[in-house]
Amino acid sequence: MNSRILAAVVGVITSVVIVPTAQASPAGQAFCAEPAPGYARCLIRSSSAPSLRANAVGGLSATDLAAAYNLPPNGGADTLVAISIAYDAPNLEADLNTYRREFGLPECTTANGCFRKVNQNGDPAPLPRADFNWAVESTLDVSMVSAACPACRILVVEGNSPSFPDLAATEDTAVRLGAKVVSNSYGARENGLALSYAKHYERTDATIVVASGDSGFTAASFPAVFPSVIAVGGTTLTKDESTPRGWAESTWQYGGSGCSAYIAKPAWQKDKSCSKRTTSDVSAAADNIAIHSTEIGGWITTAGTSASAPFIAGLYGRNGGTSTAGSLYRHAGDLFDITTGANDRDGTGAKCGYDYLCTAKPGYDAPTGLGTPNGPAAFK
Repeated sequence: MNSRILAAVVGVITSVVIVPTAQASPAGQAFCAEPAPGYARCLIRSSSAPSLRANAVGGLSATDLAAAYNLPPNGGADTLVAISIAYDAPNLEADLNTYRREFGLPECTTANGCFRKVNQNGDPAPLPRADFNWAVESTLDVSMVSAACPACRILVVEGNSPSFPDLAATEDTAVRLGAKVVSNSYGARENGLALSYAKHYERTDATIVVASGDSGFTAASFPAVFPSVIAVGGTTLTKDESTPRGWAESTWQYGGSGCSAYIAKPAWQKDKSCSKRTTSDVSAAADNIAIHSTEIGGWITTAGTSASAPFIAGLYGRNGGTSTAGSLYRHAGDLFDITTGANDRDGTGAKCGYDYLCTAKPGYDAPTGLGTPNGPAAFK
């Protein structure tokens, strides 16, 4: 692995520090450390087989994801999909278009009006300071929106920090600037302070999509726990020619699921083991995802519900955005039901007594929600 690849992360109140080494980071290593109170962390990890490559071969490509999820080749409206994120990613536009060229997607640039990057106030300058880890996160986000909706326009709103108020400001700005879908690939343990920001994620004019977390079955994650958002879990997706679909899919071991300690059970959620809001609602591939990152030095395989969430956001973009989790639950028949795997510490399901809260089952389960996309029909 190139010596610039992340091997360890050390958290501080507003940022994370890279400790470079010549060794690859271990499979499942988090890029962002656990946050201080009042802050969120990015939800990206090294993949199950981390390595730096000269090309994208070896990880799941945009082409793979479109094939696995039965996406029409030319679908998608000219919807504005926003990324809510912390810090600046200075190479983001270049890395996005390296990714898009690799997989035959049209350019998405500032010049052609497809790409726009602003600060949390909505201005093109000054942008926040750059941060290595969050920059890789941003690259993953825009790449996955592109894979799901090549025709969508992309707005990236960069917060001054990953503090709750700064991230809330990016959410407000994204919607104010016309985003019909906003993707959020960050999280923190739910608590009273976090829940006080609920109004920023409660929208009737945009679909809010949030990564469910990448620490497996644990306390519910903010802001994924809000019933006003689509909480997205993760799967491991691999080619399998022995199946009619041509793909095998199971629970990603690190994908987040949880039972809220605070949020009332929404009327559209009927699971029995959790009396309050359960996450997740839906899921998609979250491991072995190929992206191009200048910060890291080339093509890298990454993981996280920070991959699955922007992919699902792109699918909402295909249908024009402005939908709800309640609507999704009426379209369960348009999804692949994921029935294998668990997201507890050892991947067996023992931590939750083999219950659906951490173990994939037929029908709804917390790690994968209602299932994964089988075409874009469920996301409208």
